[in-house]
Amino acid sequence: MLNKYARALFAAIFTPVARLLLRLKVSPDAVTIVGTLGVAAGALIGYPMGQLFWGTVVITIFVFSDIIDGLMARALGRSGPWGAFLDSTLDRVGDSAVFAGIIIWFYTGGHNLPIAVLALVCLILGSLVSYAKARAEGLGMTANVGIAERSDRLVITLVATGLVGLGIPEIVLLVVLALLAVASLVTVFQRVMRVRQQSFSSAAQSVQD
Repeated sequence: MLNKYARALFAAIFTPVARLLLRLKVSPDAVTIVGTLGVAAGALIGYPMGQLFWGTVVITIFVFSDIIDGLMARALGRSGPWGAFLDSTLDRVGDSAVFAGIIIWFYTGGHNLPIAVLALVCLILGSLVSYAKARAEGLGMTANVGIAERSDRLVITLVATGLVGLGIPEIVLLVVLALLAVASLVTVFQRVMRVRQQSFSSAAQSVQD
């Protein structure tokens, strides 16, 4: 949902940045890789040190590389399978780093096992959400449905984690992660049912033909 309504706005904001990087001969792939490294650093260095707010700030800055590299690729006419594959794969790396950082901190220095466990559940279910879509596309079908897409999960998690870093009660993050886990599970179910529907429709069509 957030992806649908916010991408056009951010595209307009970051188009000048994309053009500047192209003039500096920076490649879209380099932006993708650097962005992922920045997200991973903020999550796996900042969060385990207890720097939930500043870690979130660093992650947020580098997350925007996901928009910038796409703008650069389209400007160069290079939007294709390789860029899509690299971007999607490194998105999973970044998302996993965010939840891993939360797990590490709250399991160690943060001393809040329920949050650590829920973050682990969100990490697993988030991977299933992405896998369901990728597997469906690999079988020639689509699974672009669900109440908790990647951008939704990431934004909600970062906002809640950053606010906890500013001093709001940890129960807020606990509730957010619990709701996110439920939403992710529902999304997996929605995607499974969508693929099932397409599979049976295709089979029925084949019988009629």
